Amino acid sequence: MDWINEQAGFLWLILAALFAICELLIPGVYLTFLALGAAATGALALIFPELGPIGQFISFAAWSSVAVLVGKRWYGNNPVPSSDPQLNDRAARMIGQTVTVVEAITGGTGRVRVGDGEWPAQGPDMTAGAKARIVEVRSGIIVVETLDAIASPAG
Repeated sequence: MDWINEQAGFLWLILAALFAICELLIPGVYLTFLALGAAATGALALIFPELGPIGQFISFAAWSSVAVLVGKRWYGNNPVPSSDPQLNDRAARMIGQTVTVVEAITGGTGRVRVGDGEWPAQGPDMTAGAKARIVEVRSGIIVVETLDAIASPAG
């Protein structure tokens, strides 16, 4: 057991390298923070060999947490640019699409066809088969307006 305590710093550095390699193979940014925590703990364990296993685990948790908080702030202030920023925002991608009313919108509610599916809809009264444009998506309900409302805005 003495060997493990004496070599703990190197074990933490090896763990840090393994986390970094896994991050390269399976990108997702999360293992980077654990690698930083393990590397800091490894350095501390080499400098202070009397740190002990509990101190090392506390150090790992603390340094990993600090790395996560710093990374969260960094990525919040410096978002990664995307060629399609709405890629994972299905509702935002729907706005502006022309849809067909499949169940007449009466009293403000009905159904519309979006792609190959039907969605509940809200909007002005329209008959089945009418064309409409999506202006908003609220809690899974498509909000539409008539196409002529766009062509001749009120005013």
